[in-house]
Amino acid sequence: MYAFQLERASNAADAARHAAAGARPLAGGQTLLAAMKLRIAQPEALVDLGGAADLRGISRQGNSLRIGAMTRHAEVAASAEVRQAIPALADLASQIGDRQVRAMGTLGGSVANNDPAACYPSAVLGLGATVHTTRRTIAADDFFVGVFTTALDEGELITAIDFPIPRRAAYMKFRQPASRFALIGVFVAQRDDGVRVAVTGGGSGVFRHAGLEKALSASFTPQAAASVAIDPEGLASDLHASAEYRANLIGVMAQRAVAKALG
Repeated sequence: MYAFQLERASNAADAARHAAAGARPLAGGQTLLAAMKLRIAQPEALVDLGGAADLRGISRQGNSLRIGAMTRHAEVAASAEVRQAIPALADLASQIGDRQVRAMGTLGGSVANNDPAACYPSAVLGLGATVHTTRRTIAADDFFVGVFTTALDEGELITAIDFPIPRRAAYMKFRQPASRFALIGVFVAQRDDGVRVAVTGGGSGVFRHAGLEKALSASFTPQAAASVAIDPEGLASDLHASAEYRANLIGVMAQRAVAKALG
């Protein structure tokens, strides 16, 4: 490690002030601290968000769940409120990393980092969530820009995310065994206005699959998902899996997610 300045935020406003002054936000630290140890990231100042109580918590807001950015994965997985309203979201949180990662990692940190194989972005996009920041609100469809890139401006922090409660939803993940990130993960949500399908682990960041959405909006069945041809064009091909293998996994995970959602 190297020398840097560490600030501790007492609330969201304090965190925003430090971030606006150039301090890099430190949430759970599961990505940032590892990057700092490897000198991939070398911020001169950090602001620790752990003491900002107003950035944590889970509450029902009408027909949606609001989850604070500093709420940890383990808290989402164990929450009775989440399990009752959106069980697929609690299930997704329970599959992230290992016990230590779930005890430290946060919702806001994961979504802001936007790792192309992370689980939470698929829930945000699949459920059509709304991201609240220290400056504005951002629709899920406008939030994820590219690999490790979001619509957040410099110094802008996520404060909470609103997840609309769907009629049905499920998440299926084929794990990369070493990292436990998604080799492919598919989040399926049936809403009153149709079905949304979000895919993570494809290599270029989380994305919606229009073909699966159209088929499942017409017939929410595993058979409908199986009828959709998944194009491997644009998917990653690496030492873990070819683009063709990932395309096949998208179809298989979508079918399993629909079956799981139907119970």
